[in-house]
Amino acid sequence: MSLITPENTITIALSVTDRHASAAWYKAMLGFETLYHADEAGWSELATNTPGVTIGMGEHTQPAPGNCVPVFGIKDLDKARAALEQADVRFDGPTDVIEGMVKTATFFDPDANALMLAEDLTGA
Repeated sequence: MSLITPENTITIALSVTDRHASAAWYKAMLGFETLYHADEAGWSELATNTPGVTIGMGEHTQPAPGNCVPVFGIKDLDKARAALEQADVRFDGPTDVIEGMVKTATFFDPDANALMLAEDLTGA
């Protein structure tokens, strides 16, 4: 039995230096379509060719090479986080909230691989 139940979505989050240029590259090279650029949040999202799977890009001046964080869509992040914390899963700080957009929390597997939970706050 799992502690949480992710929705049928997964976002693969990458750090990039220029989200708009990266989105253009992913479109030209892989045929991915830009869903949106949230410039105020430093985030862009692209639809892949696989239903339910998106590429999210966070803009950083010096992104870590080879980084990739799977982001699991979840209906109730607070409840899921509480269940994982009760099982001694380590989180990377408090939950981040961008009002009207998303709530996220990064946590780690036993090998210190970063994973993230995300709750959609757009009402969509």
